[in-house]
Amino acid sequence: MSATELLTDSLANFLQIYLILIFVRILLTWFQGINWMSQIAAFLSPITDPYLNIFRSFIPPLGGLDLSPILAIIVLQVVTGLFASL
Repeated sequence: MSATELLTDSLANFLQIYLILIFVRILLTWFQGINWMSQIAAFLSPITDPYLNIFRSFIPPLGGLDLSPILAIIVLQVVTGLFASL
């Protein structure tokens, strides 16, 4: 395995893990009343919110519903697929 393949595989794996963290963060917003879940969300917020905030600037919440994570996830999946195919 060459250094380039190792780098692209590592980056693709990192992006897949980051995608899972975003999914967990989104799911935890549905259960804000449970104490231990809010602690996990507080841990994940500084990790995932900078990326999600990029898309929130393009797509503002509509009636209290934040649709920006959908676009953020699609973009991240496309980028992950590009690195996986290299």
